[in-house]
Amino acid sequence: MLTKDQAICIRVVDYSETSQIVTLFGRSAGKIRAIAKGSKRPKSSFEGPIEPLSFGVIVFSGVRKDQLATLTEFQPQPVRGEVRRNLAALHSALLAAELLDLLTEEYDPHPDLFDHFLRFLQDIEEGKVGPDRRDLMIRLILFQFVLLHEVGLQPVLSSCVNCKRPFGADGRESYFSAAANGLVCRDCEMSFPDKIRLGPKAAQALADIKRIAQADQATLDEIEQVLIHHFTHILGRPPKLAKHVFST
Repeated sequence: MLTKDQAICIRVVDYSETSQIVTLFGRSAGKIRAIAKGSKRPKSSFEGPIEPLSFGVIVFSGVRKDQLATLTEFQPQPVRGEVRRNLAALHSALLAAELLDLLTEEYDPHPDLFDHFLRFLQDIEEGKVGPDRRDLMIRLILFQFVLLHEVGLQPVLSSCVNCKRPFGADGRESYFSAAANGLVCRDCEMSFPDKIRLGPKAAQALADIKRIAQADQATLDEIEQVLIHHFTHILGRPPKLAKHVFST
């Protein structure tokens, strides 16, 4: 049976001299691992090798988690624009794709997550992301929070996850603990050796996500470090692309 969907390519691995194994994130189907036979041939039906971050309409057969699907058609919009010209944009988009791959299950659809990721890529492609890192980091952070929410791993940020005291009620120190899955107050931080102390601006932005859009670069970098710490705890290892986000 053939299935048609909108999809974004989030990972590509060479399978042979002429074929690729691709991981696609479909709007209706969720994550799909498929073989694209002959995709590297100059005259293939895919019009050349499939690129990570390309997106478009796909047709595939097979819907079993224990088997590769077969990709029969892909009409991608090529990756161009700022993703090619801006190394920071490329690294941020690839980190988002890596996290999407690692934290989602095959054939488990998340249409809202698909829409947010596609919008993230299109904003970069269409030049809606400013030339500085700040605008890009805001979009990356907000996407990561959507991802955590969609897969059921959203940290507790409105109050101390341990004693339930609302954050900011007395203006005292706060910390983030991946083991606790959220913010921890000064009275509880001793119980969580993995905690990270937060600066006041980062703590306020985490407690009220709407503040992220007004945060300065240093605060955004601090929040992204916290998120990478959280993802590392969840995955058991750091995301491979994480180090490149801070090096560009």
